[in-house]
Amino acid sequence: MITIQEMTSKKEMKAFVKFPFKLYKNNLYWVPPIINDELESFDKNINPVFEHAEAQFFVAIKNNEIVGRIAAIINHTEINKQKLRKMRFGWFDFIDDLEVSKKLLDKVYEIGLRNKLEFMEGPMGFSNLDKVGVLTDGFNSIGSMITWYNYAYYKDHFKKLGFEVEKEYLESIFPFKNVKREPLERISTIIKKRYQLTPLNFTKTKDIFPYVDQMFNLFNESYASLPTFVPISDIEKDYFKKKYISFINPEYIKFVVDKDDNMVAFAITMPSFSEALQKAKGKLLPFGFLHLLKAKKNSKDVLFYLIGVHPKFQNKGVHSLLFLEFQKSFEPKGIINCIRTPELASNKAIAAVWKKFNSTVYKKRCTYRKNI
Repeated sequence: MITIQEMTSKKEMKAFVKFPFKLYKNNLYWVPPIINDELESFDKNINPVFEHAEAQFFVAIKNNEIVGRIAAIINHTEINKQKLRKMRFGWFDFIDDLEVSKKLLDKVYEIGLRNKLEFMEGPMGFSNLDKVGVLTDGFNSIGSMITWYNYAYYKDHFKKLGFEVEKEYLESIFPFKNVKREPLERISTIIKKRYQLTPLNFTKTKDIFPYVDQMFNLFNESYASLPTFVPISDIEKDYFKKKYISFINPEYIKFVVDKDDNMVAFAITMPSFSEALQKAKGKLLPFGFLHLLKAKKNSKDVLFYLIGVHPKFQNKGVHSLLFLEFQKSFEPKGIINCIRTPELASNKAIAAVWKKFNSTVYKKRCTYRKNI
């Protein structure tokens, strides 16, 4: 018999977070989160997303053991401002038992029905800065700190339970050697002169902070046209600023400003922490933080996390300025691979950018939908 239990206490939430550690034990490709970091993201007193969103966390229990989990999420900004009556679900993991996955998804359906929502979609988080999608191709490649990994049977469960693919995401990779300085310098010289633009580089984190609010404002503007987008609120900007910016190497963040010092483009990259997180096994102490610090300094793989260009400057070659500055910063570090995190397959503009570097799609993932 399988029962569904809501998790609310600190002890229960820790069990919710730790279930994948058992499910993916000894898996070579799963990258564990930092347990305390995950718990904080679910804490209504810490994560400001709960000012406009709500979530319930459930596990499936069989023979007195947790065999699955799911988060049921309602984002009120999405519903009230975008008029998209969507029931989200995420952090969805389960053993290969159709009854388990069905009961967890039925619980989400039930909440959506009670709130008079029109459809459910997932897996996805609270916002666009959270993880997204079920992996459908690329199971034999290591994951990253900003993507979910899952077994191949996940997609089969969705199909059997009557879900349809809603959005497809692609992850690409290309050798850093494909980023050639000479053509980038030639194009950048023209673009800088034509639009009076200046790239900004940093060596100290404190010098980045005065620009971070502008960056998030530009993020909201540049991604507004995408069908999945939910704007980041002012209080969330402060939260992400404190949580993430100080964690990223300053030279891995690039901005482009116009003659009036208004930001027109940004890019955030980070070293790959995948292997370090596997070694940390969900804990910073006693040695986990040492693995992360080592990766921060020595990783030869770089993740391109976020890139945004103001709508007025899109398709005008501004990306060249960003990539030229990255080329200058990464070459002395001996970077080998550039990895792109999930992007909508329908986003042809960004696909054209990566094509210039002969990138290869090495993973595919998607969200699934079902009407309520």
